[in-house]
Amino acid sequence: MLRPLQSLFESAESPDLLVGLGAPDDAAVWRLDDSRALVVTTDFFTPIVDDPYAYGAIAAANALSDLYAMGATPFLALNLVAMPADLEPEIVAEILRGGAEQIRRAGAVLAGGHSLQDQEPKYGLVALGMADPARLMTKNAARPGDRLALTKPLGTGVTTTALIRDQGEPRHAAEAIEWMSRLNDQASRLALQAGVRAATDVTGYGLLGHGLELAQASGVGLRIHAPSVPLFSGARRYAELGTFPGGSLDNSSYFGPRVTFDPGLDEPARMLLFDAQTSGGLLLCLPPEAWQDFEEAAQGEEQPLWAIGEVVEGEGIRVVDGAYRPG
Repeated sequence: MLRPLQSLFESAESPDLLVGLGAPDDAAVWRLDDSRALVVTTDFFTPIVDDPYAYGAIAAANALSDLYAMGATPFLALNLVAMPADLEPEIVAEILRGGAEQIRRAGAVLAGGHSLQDQEPKYGLVALGMADPARLMTKNAARPGDRLALTKPLGTGVTTTALIRDQGEPRHAAEAIEWMSRLNDQASRLALQAGVRAATDVTGYGLLGHGLELAQASGVGLRIHAPSVPLFSGARRYAELGTFPGGSLDNSSYFGPRVTFDPGLDEPARMLLFDAQTSGGLLLCLPPEAWQDFEEAAQGEEQPLWAIGEVVEGEGIRVVDGAYRPG
């Protein structure tokens, strides 16, 4: 679908467009000058939790995450709002309050937006950030030998779907909301300090889908150690119940042919790596020499961090049934 657009907007005609349709990434990047780049993204979706405030906070965190994945600092946001005409004004106000307070936590300013009527609620943001063009984190900068790190556990899709089907537990709902509402600001800042140049955030395409995008853009392969990948506390049980959303099943169908699994990994374990995430963590590629300092800095600031594998020569992803132990 994007091919006709790519032919209309040749990158050579816009030399200040550092990231656009020619090399798709988590956000678009426009160079303002030698030390500043404008980073722009947008995202919105329908409710995945019952609490209006939590929904707004999660949707805002999810949109801002694209900026953090590029190494940008948010400074401005616009609301994107589509609501049913008969939805109580108090509910809409709580959704918008949840989003606005997240924007403020990020150090950015909410400056307006656009609203319309729709049959199903939808909320999200246009988000703008600023970055150093020489220190951008992109999908095409991974190198063999880099270590893969993840900053949030997986399981939002399978957990929230279980809750929607009344098969989930309240404590797991609270856990999912807490993780999805968490900004990726600290993880992004520490990654930049460690010299990370390749990163992406894990959202709708799941860990393997976004990992494959990164691997393809960088011309490398990934080796992921399934036992080292963190999960929500109820995710494995819900995976065994099969409470995956349609997006997770689509991910498995589309990305599956480029993933090789060790035979010892059962179907629930495999599907959790395809699980569609909302406001997931950052997938970072760290040079080996930077790992120890990065790990110590993360521990010092209580930033969650899991080493889950490495970048290798080749293509695609191999998922192995053994814990990862950085050398």
